[in-house]
Amino acid sequence: MATAVPPIISPKEDLPPPLTSASEPPPLFDGTTRLYLAYHCPYAQRAWITRNCKGLQHEIKVVAIDLADRPAWYKEKVYPENKVKGESLDLVKYIDSNFDGPALLPDDSAKKQFAEELLAFSDGFNSAFFSCLRSKGDVSDEAAAAVDKIEAALGKFSDGPFFLGQFSLVDVAYVPFIERFQIFYSGIKKDDLAKGRPNLHKFIEEVNKVDAYTQTKLDPQFLLDQMKEKFGIA
Repeated sequence: MATAVPPIISPKEDLPPPLTSASEPPPLFDGTTRLYLAYHCPYAQRAWITRNCKGLQHEIKVVAIDLADRPAWYKEKVYPENKVKGESLDLVKYIDSNFDGPALLPDDSAKKQFAEELLAFSDGFNSAFFSCLRSKGDVSDEAAAAVDKIEAALGKFSDGPFFLGQFSLVDVAYVPFIERFQIFYSGIKKDDLAKGRPNLHKFIEEVNKVDAYTQTKLDPQFLLDQMKEKFGIA
């Protein structure tokens, strides 16, 4: 029996419940493009946001997987790694390059170069924060330095509040993690991620007006409870 769809803030489509070990697989070779994801996974959320940005809700069908009770056929027939995130940055670039819809990277060469630098840093940014979440005490110097780098990056271009000025794949790459870190650091570390960082504050304010992103947001308390359980935090 499929589990329920978690509380999504502003869904704009009828999303399917996650499939479990008891679920039959969808038709696998019928010509339909499918995006396999877990609703709470920030890596999979990157591809989900990209799909929405491109207006591909009818061309790419969401198939949700229950990671706690995942179907055996998913590993056997869909993805041998048995994960939903895969190479998420490669996937978002593939969707942007190979499907119709607005381009999510600018033509400007300076912005393209900066985009590659930021995408290369994203794993280090995520690692610094997850490491800090696993530790006790205040926010680590490593995590603080990582978010300071993000604050500086958000101030590089003046033609908009996002990393490249206008919303792009760089914002897609970072926003699922910035969202979670803001929730977790407020609820667990009792720290305000955006305090004293006006560029980040503006980014958070403006990205929450982007429908393609807000359509993928889960209830903050749901995410906080999930993270507390994952890291054994009372």
